Amino acid sequence: MLPMPLHLVPDTILGSLLAALPSPGHWALMSAALVVAYVIFGIAGFGTALVASPVLAYALPVAQIVPMLALLDFGAASGNVMRNARAADVAELRRLLPSIVAGSLVGGALLLTLKPDILLRALGWFVCAYALFSLAGPKAKSRLSQAWAIPFGALGGLFGAMFGSGGFLFAIYLTSRLERVEAMRITQSTLIGFSTLVRAMLFLIAGVYANVSMLATAASLVPAMIAGMWLGKHVTLRLSRQQFVRLVNIVVLAAGIALLLRT
Repeated sequence: MLPMPLHLVPDTILGSLLAALPSPGHWALMSAALVVAYVIFGIAGFGTALVASPVLAYALPVAQIVPMLALLDFGAASGNVMRNARAADVAELRRLLPSIVAGSLVGGALLLTLKPDILLRALGWFVCAYALFSLAGPKAKSRLSQAWAIPFGALGGLFGAMFGSGGFLFAIYLTSRLERVEAMRITQSTLIGFSTLVRAMLFLIAGVYANVSMLATAASLVPAMIAGMWLGKHVTLRLSRQQFVRLVNIVVLAAGIALLLRT
């Protein structure tokens, strides 16, 4: 067999990448979901997978959603941290990071071994449980002990690796420990960036990122992530923060119910 002419190699690579991309309809659907998800991420510092996963599940295999969002979330969180890294609370980071690593290892192993239909059903229950907790759960009035960093970090890492979102657990802990809003926000972004990096490394070692189609899809969705982050920081909302969070949780609950009905 004659070797392929060198001038045809770039066209062949480009053709392979284009063939790996989702259909225009699916791409538009995923882009719209990610814009909304990253608007919320830009405001609250977490929630991407909770909002986007039920929609992405209609266009992608569930096992690809968490690895893909890990790449996008790492980029979004890193941008937040780079702009104001000094505001992060180093003491809380030191308490949380070791348990996040341990939880991520367990969650990554479960993600790669569970059957897709079980994972899809578990994702639906997880989304519904989180939304119901946020809507009706009691708000902590006293400062949590630093010992709680271990269970909150471990569960956040586990849920992050399995479902792409453990950030709400970090937020519960940090809002009960830190006084300054800016310190809580940047510390949260640092934890999200670290946990998504751990996740991405685990998926890389496991060979998940050898999937060219998933990588091409992730690259094509970067503009949606950037647009959502920009909107989350610059759009002035008429609703109060409490009203906005409540509305988001209602939407998340509806998405979780729809996902369960699908299974």
